[in-house]
Amino acid sequence: MTVRPQGIPSNPPASVDLARRFLRIRRRSEELAAPLRPEDTVVQSMPDASPTKWHLAHTTWFFEQFVLGRDAAYVPVNPEWHYLFNSYYQSVGAMHARPRRGMLTRPALDEVRAYRSRVDDAVAKLVARGEDEALPALIELGLQHEQQHQELLLTDIKHAFAQNPLQPAYHDDAPRALSVAAQPLCYVPFDEGVVEIGHDGQGFAFDNEGPRHRTYRQAGSIANRPVTNAEFMAFVNDGGYREPMLWLSDGWATVQAEAWQRPLYWDDALETEFTLQGRRAIDPHAPVCHISYFEADAFARWAGARLPTEVEWETMAADVPVHGNLQDEGLFQPRAASFETLLGQMYGDVWEWTMSPYISYPGFRPLAGALGEYNGKFMNGQWILRGGSCVTPADHIRATYRNFFPPHARWQFSGIRLGTDR
Repeated sequence: MTVRPQGIPSNPPASVDLARRFLRIRRRSEELAAPLRPEDTVVQSMPDASPTKWHLAHTTWFFEQFVLGRDAAYVPVNPEWHYLFNSYYQSVGAMHARPRRGMLTRPALDEVRAYRSRVDDAVAKLVARGEDEALPALIELGLQHEQQHQELLLTDIKHAFAQNPLQPAYHDDAPRALSVAAQPLCYVPFDEGVVEIGHDGQGFAFDNEGPRHRTYRQAGSIANRPVTNAEFMAFVNDGGYREPMLWLSDGWATVQAEAWQRPLYWDDALETEFTLQGRRAIDPHAPVCHISYFEADAFARWAGARLPTEVEWETMAADVPVHGNLQDEGLFQPRAASFETLLGQMYGDVWEWTMSPYISYPGFRPLAGALGEYNGKFMNGQWILRGGSCVTPADHIRATYRNFFPPHARWQFSGIRLGTDR
């Protein structure tokens, strides 16, 4: 009997459902790339971002390496591409340097699309045969990985277009959110006590989401909604970027070195912001976006509050349905929203920084083999974000999902939800 890799669901969908899901998610990547011209797909605007063409190729390499590669008789489409499109899996071979992915003008975009088609056909045949018990779980992991890169494709092309003096729109025809007034900010209290967090093993989860365990939560409160553009603008106008007492030491050093004075994509006049629909007026009621951990922490201190811990965020979000302004809405921009529940906009709009460092849960074990490099080795110098954003696929996010980025990162759709002690 084949041993199923740890952290992958033990009850994968039937082969026909898996085949449909596989094709749907793979096609979604192509749909997201469709508005781009070939020249757009090669650009790498900074070392942290990757070209669209590389995202399309790397997600295909993942299936070729970890799914098709299980068959000793499989012949790779092009063995040289293993070096080009490996990301960080040291245990399976060398790789092209991440900051130089924009140099990969070859293979051409049409070759990458043909590569995707050939690998898709080969995976579909494997699924139809149904001979490998571990295959459905590995494919599901690959699909979740692809959805992560669908989000990165959008954040990375937004950063690239923002560097272009023409500041082109990614999608001129994308719908625009109707502006509504943000609900008054208030805090929802919670009691102290022993709570449980982490994935319970039902359905898919990444290895870093478990195991489920007990931990202690101090009494406190969490804001009913994310911080808005207007609220953050008050911080800017009050000299928040000029007051060192508000900032962590590394944060203040970053502010000085990078000359930060406002959120990424805001103009000097604090009137417009660059979006995937081009430059447009800042909506004062929408959640503030493209905020680093350093900025989120400084704002919280200025506001007389703090950031929530991931324990507080997850326990408060556990009973909130996954619904909101996610990628499926097609807006690709945070928006204000009205809600009747105690907590609003827990999912979608912006990833929400927590004050929790990215470390392992008690009893954590990474996946076996090369896939163990997926999450665990990054548990160093990163901070946890929760809740997904307006470019996160709706069927990819859950209350236990642990996103993580270094504290200076601000090109992701990241924002702020406040918390307090009590």
